Amino acid sequence: MSGRLDGRVALISGAASGMGASHARAFIAEGASVILGDIADEAGAKLAAELGDAAAFVHLDVTRADEWATAVATAVERFGKLDVLVNNAGILDFGPLGTYSEEQWQRALAINLTGPFLGLSAARDALVAARPASVVNISSAAGIQGVPGAHGYTASKFGVRGLTKSAALELAPHGVRVNSVHPGGILTPMIGVPEGTTVNRDANPLARLGAPEEVTALVVFLAGHESSYCNAAEFVVDGGMTAGRPV
Repeated sequence: MSGRLDGRVALISGAASGMGASHARAFIAEGASVILGDIADEAGAKLAAELGDAAAFVHLDVTRADEWATAVATAVERFGKLDVLVNNAGILDFGPLGTYSEEQWQRALAINLTGPFLGLSAARDALVAARPASVVNISSAAGIQGVPGAHGYTASKFGVRGLTKSAALELAPHGVRVNSVHPGGILTPMIGVPEGTTVNRDANPLARLGAPEEVTALVVFLAGHESSYCNAAEFVVDGGMTAGRPV
C-alpha cells in the first residue's frame, strides 16, 4: 500500500527534535523525502542519518533569509522539487510586563514570526512550480487565546495565524494551500519536560499534555492531498484547552 505522502518533498524547520523530528519521521514513513532544517547541527545530522537516503540535513537559522534560500535550493537540487513547507521552528519564554525585555520580545518575534515569513518568501516559487503544494505553519493555542507572561510568544503566534491567512489568499490561485496548526501543551523539550513522560494537568478537559505524534498526524494530513479543500484554516490540537477551563 502506498504512503499518504508518496513522492512529496518537504522542508521542515526546527526538525532536529521535538515536534519537528516527529513530523520528519512520519513524513518519511509515509513516502516523502525531507529536508531537515535546524540550528542544532549534531542532532539534525544524526536524525538525517537515522532516516536514510530520503532525508538530508541543512543548517537553518530561520531568522536569516540566505539560509532559507540555501535550504530551498538544497531541496530542489537533492530531490527535484519542493511540495511542502512546514514552518515549525519556535521558542517559548516568559516574563511579566516591566521585566520582560525588548531583547526577549525581538528574539521571539524574529524566530516565531519573521522565520515563517522568510520561509514562505524563499519557498514561494518552488512551491508554485510543484503545485499542488502545501504550507503548514505551526502556531499555538497561544495564537487563539492569551497566555499571561508569554508576551512575545503570544504575539508572535497570533501573527503566524494572520500571516497564514494573507499567504493563503495570495497563493491559492497559484495552487498552494496555507494552513495553521495550533497545538496546546505538548511533551517536547521546549516546555522543559522530557519526551516520553506522562504529565497530568488541569488546563484542558483531557487532563494531560499531548504527545508530538498527536500533532504530527494532523500535519501529515495537511501536507498531503487528503486535505485538498482545506485552506486558510486554523486546526487546533489542544485537548480542548481553548474551549475553556474544565469544571
